[in-house]
Amino acid sequence: MDPLIIADRSFTSRLMVGTGKFSSNTAMVDAMEHSGSEIVTVALRRVDIDNPQDSLLTHIDRKRFLLLPNTSGARDADEAVRLARMARAAGCDPWVKLEVTPDPYYLLPDPIETLKAAEILVKEGFTVLPYMPADPVLAKRLEEVGTATVMPLGAPIGTNRGLRTRDLIAIIIEQANIPVVVDAGLGAPSHAAEAMEMGADAVLVNTALADTPDPAGMARAFRKGVEAGREAYLAGLGQQRDKAEASSPLTGFLRND
Repeated sequence: MDPLIIADRSFTSRLMVGTGKFSSNTAMVDAMEHSGSEIVTVALRRVDIDNPQDSLLTHIDRKRFLLLPNTSGARDADEAVRLARMARAAGCDPWVKLEVTPDPYYLLPDPIETLKAAEILVKEGFTVLPYMPADPVLAKRLEEVGTATVMPLGAPIGTNRGLRTRDLIAIIIEQANIPVVVDAGLGAPSHAAEAMEMGADAVLVNTALADTPDPAGMARAFRKGVEAGREAYLAGLGQQRDKAEASSPLTGFLRND
């Protein structure tokens, strides 16, 4: 598969995975390994970044995976920026998945605070990957301030409902000059394939892997779904038609005339 380029860094996988909700660290690692992913997100509120012996961090091979700290749980820009600075001060790469979700029920990202935090972090030299509503106008604003990607939600976090924002994501993909990563709500490999067929550059999944009795098996399935969707997009999907059209037209041999 062609490489994914984010901020001049090349990745062979277009599947990113999260590390939350797994029944055990072993299940988490199995899913990571079988996904083929090279980027894994870790909620800064769940780990002690300053402690290299933190039980979660000890299970992540930092030579194999880019650890992408995320500001999950931040309720405003100031809190998100503070969390990102803490991760960098502790020795993490200056990459951050920016999340600002003040609504505890639906966990929808705050567009105003997200843009505000993105502006600050980009100026401070962070590579910012912002989780955002599927809003084409916001996507352009984030791109203009210098974020490395935009990450519109497919559906609310953890719902496994698929691409409920498909039409808006299509506009974002059409207009973006930076990678578009569909994040949140993808619950099946077919959802990931659909996003990639549309032209998304990557997807991020967590709950779909952690919720299943076989995280490693589901991770393999998502890996295949992402690869199939990307290959289909590059090959070029056939035109949709309103009327049936025979795939094997009548020849003179079959005609009665």
